[in-house]
Amino acid sequence: MQIRELNLKELDIVYELISQLRTELSYKEFEDLIYEMRHMEYKMIGIFEDKKLITYAGVAIQTNLYHKRHLYVYDLVTDSALRAQGYGKMMLDYLVDYSKVAMCESIVLSSGFQRKKAHKFYEDYGFDKKSYVYQM
Repeated sequence: MQIRELNLKELDIVYELISQLRTELSYKEFEDLIYEMRHMEYKMIGIFEDKKLITYAGVAIQTNLYHKRHLYVYDLVTDSALRAQGYGKMMLDYLVDYSKVAMCESIVLSSGFQRKKAHKFYEDYGFDKKSYVYQM
């Protein structure tokens, strides 16, 4: 097993997994958005088992007045055939260490209101619900 940052040449394998979470995204939209997010130092991190990407996290270190310096998790997904086997926790453990090395005060993420299993997963890990996210 290996946890490492992915590069832009690996977008096809990232898309294969992220499309399980972001079902509305075409590959072209995904690719365009990834290239657009490069300016904010968006990092693609993956857990590999036998050269297969099984868990993916898209993250960026950000600073704002509310959270101060923090690691924002944009996407976190484990292959649907391998969920509930500890890979999500393993990725969060890695991200906790990653955020400490980057001198972040916290890890922040947003999860869709309908994703009850994801909410339980994050709460069981130790995340607290701190705010509501509104979209117009």
